[in-house]
Amino acid sequence: MCLAVPGRVVEIEERDGTRMAVVDFGGVVKDVCLEYLPDLKVGEYAVVHVGFALQRLDEESARRTLELFAELGLLQEEFGDPWEAAAAVGEDLL
Repeated sequence: MCLAVPGRVVEIEERDGTRMAVVDFGGVVKDVCLEYLPDLKVGEYAVVHVGFALQRLDEESARRTLELFAELGLLQEEFGDPWEAAAAVGEDLL
């Protein structure tokens, strides 16, 4: 499944002429393109789908949505288990 998930912008930079952000999705951090929301600022929230910030969101709505997704197990389904992923990387190094 591919969800649109709310996340908080923690860093913004230009990469090869494209405005990009580092976005925190309740502990999972991903790179996100800001071309559809060029005026988004650090600390603001946005709904992100397939790596693109699509809509600005207030903090309370983002928090409630992330909590609901977590209760339903949708965040793990969308992002996977970070501990399992880290263990897999560690096994590859052995």
